[in-house]
Amino acid sequence: MSAVLPFPSPASPRPDVRPADVVPLRSAGLSGHRERLRDRARRAGLPHLPDYELLELFLFRSQPQGDVKPIAKALLARFGSLAAVLAASVEDLMTVRAEDARGRTRGVGAETALDLAALHEVARRVAKEAAGKRTVISSWTALLAYVRLSLQHEPREQFRVLYLDNRNQLILDEIQNRGTVDHAPVYPREVVRRALELSARSMIIVHNHPSGDPTPSRPDIDMTRQVIAAARALELSVHDHLIVGRDGVASFKQLGLM
Repeated sequence: MSAVLPFPSPASPRPDVRPADVVPLRSAGLSGHRERLRDRARRAGLPHLPDYELLELFLFRSQPQGDVKPIAKALLARFGSLAAVLAASVEDLMTVRAEDARGRTRGVGAETALDLAALHEVARRVAKEAAGKRTVISSWTALLAYVRLSLQHEPREQFRVLYLDNRNQLILDEIQNRGTVDHAPVYPREVVRRALELSARSMIIVHNHPSGDPTPSRPDIDMTRQVIAAARALELSVHDHLIVGRDGVASFKQLGLM
């Protein structure tokens, strides 16, 4: 007797059942909502969608079933804005949970969190490319957009230097140091030494204030003067020092501080 059991023969299809009559397992109502939202995005255009619906469209990819509207709204409520959602860490994103209309709790999940973080990185690189392909000094709007996207929602201070060549085009955006919520150590000699290594001719100093207020502090002003003095000794220029806050960017040059 054979030890191999045969597969059962497939049941004959019922002649009165057509493929169109088969209802998918996922909720037809939720599927209809997704199609309606996609259709509205196509007809009205993405710029006309509110932030939570843009997030919904993105979440459809990583969460192919279920109601993602509560998650989209919970993300915005937790972080405060669409930009802050995209700038959040994977770990913070994964703590967000929401309850749907049926009382079921859903979370962001590792895959969705990574997708959102990747979207932010894509946007940052696009902004960097826009700022770097042109003369930085003449494309000030692109530069401000880039530094805001990079630092606006950072929870800790970062001190960065944009090193420029003799045509004022970007060579490198380098994080020199990371600090606490209100301080990042700066070493002027290291800033200048790195400029020489890169054959840079000038630089723009950038750091953020996690408090949200970009107003320069007394230590910020003193540090800037130290970097300018170290750079001037080697015939290097410091074009500006930008401080990024949640609501704007402060320019030392425009404030008359350098």
